[in-house]
Amino acid sequence: MNQIISKYMRNFRFLLLTFVTGLFYFCFYLVGITFGIGMAFTLVGLPILHYVLRSTRAFVQYERTQTKVYTDISIAMISSRRGEGSLWEQVKAELSDVRNWRTICWLMLKFVIGLVSILCAVLFYVAPLMFMVTPLLYKYIDVTIMGMTIQTLKEALLIMLVGVILMGIGHYLGNGLVKMIGGYTRFMAKGLTDKV
Repeated sequence: MNQIISKYMRNFRFLLLTFVTGLFYFCFYLVGITFGIGMAFTLVGLPILHYVLRSTRAFVQYERTQTKVYTDISIAMISSRRGEGSLWEQVKAELSDVRNWRTICWLMLKFVIGLVSILCAVLFYVAPLMFMVTPLLYKYIDVTIMGMTIQTLKEALLIMLVGVILMGIGHYLGNGLVKMIGGYTRFMAKGLTDKV
């Protein structure tokens, strides 16, 4: 029973973390690339673009670790890059590497995946718990679920039963969603290590 509750909470935290990291990646790359391109004419933007593009491996490595911790899906290590040559040669190499741009698109797409995951976290994990505490709350506050106001213990117990059923279904669907997100991370890591 403790393992089920632990997995339930781990999946919930993973879905919330997916939203937070997806939002971060979207904002980071949108601002970093826009600012780097905008400042490229002053030559300050090129090193900014270099370091923004270079961050893809670090972020995919973080995603790999996060996926392993929360889902037990193993993903191969991503080798770090060595900077060779002058800064300008490194900038040119980073800008011309198609894998960087592909990985940035995948990381920014995590924002959409994060929106889906936060919605599913509420539907699969929070809503059933709220339904289950209805018998404790209906006397003290007005509880309305899908247009139906709960006024009797019988109605509250019925909603609690629905919450228990939804919790079982949500746990099953949440496991599937977490595995799909883990598969997406594996796909992203594989794309970064593939040869162009």
